[in-house]
Amino acid sequence: MNFDARISGNGTVVDDVNPLLDGGEADRRSKRWLIIGAIALLVALVGVWFLTHRSTGGEVAMQAKTQVPVVSVITPGSGTIAGQINVTGTLAARRAQPVGVAGEGGQVVSVLVEPGQWVHQGQVLAVIDRSVQVQQQASQAAQVQVSRANAELAESNYQRALKLVDKGFISKADVDRLRSTRDAAYAQVRVAGAQLGVLRAQSARLNVVAPAAGLVLERKIEPGQVVSAGSGVLFNLAKGGEMELLAQVGEIDLAKLAPGVSAEVTPVGADKSFTGQIWQVSPVIDPTSRQGTARIALAYAPQLRPGGFASAVIRAGAVVAPMLPESSILSDDKGSFVYVVDAANKAQRRAVKTGLVTEQGIAVVEGLSGNERVVLRAGGFLNPGDTVKPQAAKVN
Repeated sequence: MNFDARISGNGTVVDDVNPLLDGGEADRRSKRWLIIGAIALLVALVGVWFLTHRSTGGEVAMQAKTQVPVVSVITPGSGTIAGQINVTGTLAARRAQPVGVAGEGGQVVSVLVEPGQWVHQGQVLAVIDRSVQVQQQASQAAQVQVSRANAELAESNYQRALKLVDKGFISKADVDRLRSTRDAAYAQVRVAGAQLGVLRAQSARLNVVAPAAGLVLERKIEPGQVVSAGSGVLFNLAKGGEMELLAQVGEIDLAKLAPGVSAEVTPVGADKSFTGQIWQVSPVIDPTSRQGTARIALAYAPQLRPGGFASAVIRAGAVVAPMLPESSILSDDKGSFVYVVDAANKAQRRAVKTGLVTEQGIAVVEGLSGNERVVLRAGGFLNPGDTVKPQAAKVN
């Protein structure tokens, strides 16, 4: 069966069906041409979509290529950093002076000072009852007078004997005996006087006095209390009011210290620091804690209370190293690190070891030479190998 198709002048498809063909065959040919046209249209649409999205993907890739993150970098260089050692310790009197009873003791009559008062050398701190001692002194004073009277009588007898010996009324032997009696009487006067001095000294020792000028730190005595030489410490004084910090220092840092090195001491709860100097470095190391004691002398100040806790910054030695701000140094379970921008503008992780922490920054003692370009901030958002656009940061 033959099928011919033509297009009329108004654009419609006219089928010239051979009279020999039946109507079913003509319908199949018409449907075939419709399917072919639909497939052609679908292919055209797919081609347009592919071209459009290929162009868009290229633009996105181009934009991604051009949108490189800008990071601020610094070149730290290296310089001399004043060394410092941070320590802690306990405040104490530099020269503590415990005061007790020097004599035989007795009942306390009065206490004349309070903690926090200044005293001078020899000042009476407490008075102990001495009524018995006063009577003993009076008795001995009377004995001195008796001995002196006996000595005067012996002297008179001896002088009279000297006048009579020339006249023969008395022998020389009697004169020698009278002279001996006179000398013994004078010796007895001296013995009685010495015994009186002992009693007076014992009575004076009943006063508890300050052995040196200083600050009263503790008072452990009250009126009515009975004290003796075995009563222990009654007062604690700080000679001259001078204080010190017993700073505990590790054995490595202790080797860097010497007398005369300055330190800034800050007591707990105080809003100011006090300048002192190391005056003694412990010659031994505690085998358990591996620490030694550096004694930092301090002038008197009300905020420096013995027994209190304090921290100190000791200025010792110097370190030549790069200095970085805290924002540049990152850390994780592998330790401290920074990001360094290499010649290809790629961020590279660099492990570092930090040292002194000062107001100007943190010293990097290992890992940097100081000539690298170190990322100042935003290092936490970078990964090793990321391409960046470095921009020099302004350093104040």
